[in-house]
Amino acid sequence: MSTPPYQDLKPNILSSSNLTNENTIAKLKITMTKYIFVTGGVLSGLGKGVTAASIGNLLVSQGFNVWMQKFDQYLNVDAGTINPNKHGEVFVLDDGAETDLDLGHYERFIDTSLNRTSSVMTGQIYKAILENERAGKYLGQDIQVIPHVTDEVKLRITRAAKESKCDILITEIGGTIGDYEGMHFVEAIRQMRHDVGQNNVLYVHVGFLPYLGASEELKSKPIQNSVHDLSGLGIQPDILIARADHPVEKSMIKKIALFTGIDVESIIPLETVDSIYKVPQILQKFNADKIVAAKLKLKIKNGSRTKWNEFIKKIEIDKKKTVKIALIAKYMGLKDTYFSVTESLKIAGIWQGVKTEVDWIDSEELENLPPKKIAAKFKEYDGILVPGGFGSRGIEGKISAIKYAREHKKPFLGLCYGMQLATIEFARHVAGLKDANTTEVNPKTSHPVIHIMPDQEKKMLKNDYGGTMRLGAYPCKIIDNTKTAKAYGEKNISERHRHRYEFNNEYREILTKKGLVISGTSPDDLLVEIIELKDHPFFIATQFHPEFKSRPLKPHPLFYEFVKSALK
Repeated sequence: MSTPPYQDLKPNILSSSNLTNENTIAKLKITMTKYIFVTGGVLSGLGKGVTAASIGNLLVSQGFNVWMQKFDQYLNVDAGTINPNKHGEVFVLDDGAETDLDLGHYERFIDTSLNRTSSVMTGQIYKAILENERAGKYLGQDIQVIPHVTDEVKLRITRAAKESKCDILITEIGGTIGDYEGMHFVEAIRQMRHDVGQNNVLYVHVGFLPYLGASEELKSKPIQNSVHDLSGLGIQPDILIARADHPVEKSMIKKIALFTGIDVESIIPLETVDSIYKVPQILQKFNADKIVAAKLKLKIKNGSRTKWNEFIKKIEIDKKKTVKIALIAKYMGLKDTYFSVTESLKIAGIWQGVKTEVDWIDSEELENLPPKKIAAKFKEYDGILVPGGFGSRGIEGKISAIKYAREHKKPFLGLCYGMQLATIEFARHVAGLKDANTTEVNPKTSHPVIHIMPDQEKKMLKNDYGGTMRLGAYPCKIIDNTKTAKAYGEKNISERHRHRYEFNNEYREILTKKGLVISGTSPDDLLVEIIELKDHPFFIATQFHPEFKSRPLKPHPLFYEFVKSALK
């Protein structure tokens, strides 16, 4: 009987207590999946996620089945309850997992819909261990970081590989080397090479070369120290990505190689570029895909990069036309707060040969402005977009922006909360329901045109907020002869959701009689998914988040049509 592949083994076979058996170790080394682990050093925000995604992009173009995964140090169970002003947008997957925004990079670069095995936070790890301990599953053992925490981490790695049936699993380790809260992840990936074999694991380290203005030179000491720190933890990088904001000379690469023991050919300079989508090309220029293949004993398949290269050419074309979009924001503290929205707008513009400029307008600053000043503020813009959000802060400013877009025939796109507020604006100013509101903001409103779903109300009473919304992909039926139908070109779609409140069906007849068009519903017609206006060049708002399904080679149809309308 042949030895089963590693993917078919039970994940907990990786327990260090089981690795004393030579036959077990032999089985582990017969693996179908190759593992790439991406770490970062010197400082955060270097672009580990984009780097990891770019490596995935190159390998996908070579015909490999790639899956991606992110480990975050936070003690949160998921990203759903983290303030966007602190951590950036919450990216939602098809299965409802609320994740770090790097998952958006992964999906856009490898054009694959991921699932909850791709997002692991330390809170999940400890939660699972404590539940197992309370259930007596450790048979009276004293629970320790090694082996129990590291085994749980490796379980998440092997589970992702097994369930995705991937050729290559790329795992990004959040944070920077030296962070105490990330040590269990580093130790687990160190053990992985021992568990599955030298030729089945590859380590990529991303470090920073700071520029010293006084001497006008890049300094290599921080990246040297970062590699030394990682080596001290038992991991010698196979590939080193040297991030810099200035040109990196060959002499600098040789110096880094000398002090770190990494081959010159395996040190890749990655200078800051004007578009993250150019990073795969830069890595390929320095043979990153060939280095990976050689070290992992993979056979390069010489796949096609025609479509991606075509996309890059469109980015580089000198665009003669510019579309200016006003994004009505309430989370102004971090540029990553609406990352998927702004990327979706840019991608839609690139494929139409136009430059898309996105200006953030603080919704709170609009709240007390008279109509004339609102009009003056938005006169220069070609379109208005109201993204998702929660709570009462700044919503009257968003409603003022929506009112302006409706009355002045300005192209408008509303996303999630943007649809709910567009419904409220229409109810107040067209249907005459002056007190119309969402019960999220005013529970006592006489016209709750937006209200909470009954099952969500039960969870709210229990103060159960984490992962309890309507989350993930749900089907939607598109109504014929609508602008939405023209945009999608199909009758049945699936889109990702993240919300608790819904359109109140008691007001359907009242609002539709006044001219509101319901252009998309759930298949059973119970939930309103999309609204639009008939006598408007482009006024569409969705209960879901279309930005999560926009890809560089497949711009989302609603964003595409929105930019197209704004261009006119």
